[in-house]
Amino acid sequence: MRHRFFVPDAIEIGETVDLTPDERHHARVVRVREGEEVEIFDATGKNYLGRYESDAIQILRETANREPRTAIHLAMAIIQLDKFELVLQKATELGAQSIIPLITDRMEVRIERIRGKEDRWKKIVLEAVKQSGRSRIPTIEAPAKFDDVIARAGSKIIFDADANPATEQPSSPVTLFIGPEGAFTERELDLACANNALFERLGPRRLRAETAAIVALVVLNARSGNI
Repeated sequence: MRHRFFVPDAIEIGETVDLTPDERHHARVVRVREGEEVEIFDATGKNYLGRYESDAIQILRETANREPRTAIHLAMAIIQLDKFELVLQKATELGAQSIIPLITDRMEVRIERIRGKEDRWKKIVLEAVKQSGRSRIPTIEAPAKFDDVIARAGSKIIFDADANPATEQPSSPVTLFIGPEGAFTERELDLACANNALFERLGPRRLRAETAAIVALVVLNARSGNI
């Protein structure tokens, strides 16, 4: 795959766009050569083929993007930060449109520990977008309480190891809810029922939270024809 760069503005074919300081640094790190063809994606989610020219890129033509057809949002319980950051990376690679850090009853991390992490998390997601060939950068929402997120409109799936699987299929867009290592509490599960969430299992074995998030995204993508 060609080297990929992000421009935080809309792009037009034929123009030459300057790279941001961070992207110029990236070009030097990966040793992009003068005249080399690269990919570039912009703020509107479009993907282009371009030619690298001294910290700028000449836009040659638009190319197909690799975004999934189904809009999937991931409401992920805030777990140990290294594992949570792994989920950010993998969820981005697997096409999540947004990630919602979820404050749950059995939250493993004090809320103070995630303050000031926004820039780091955005960088992790951007690098995963470049690596995976996506053309849209997933939104990382502000941490939100389970009670507030489960009350939102739209299709919702709760992945719980002890759930009785639903037979109904969700519509798009859909929000996947992944709980902490200690699982969702009975109160949270009752609230999910009251808000018409569907319940699913991920097989007979109990998975770690970060594994469950990855598997759930793969399952839903496969079911929707995204992979």
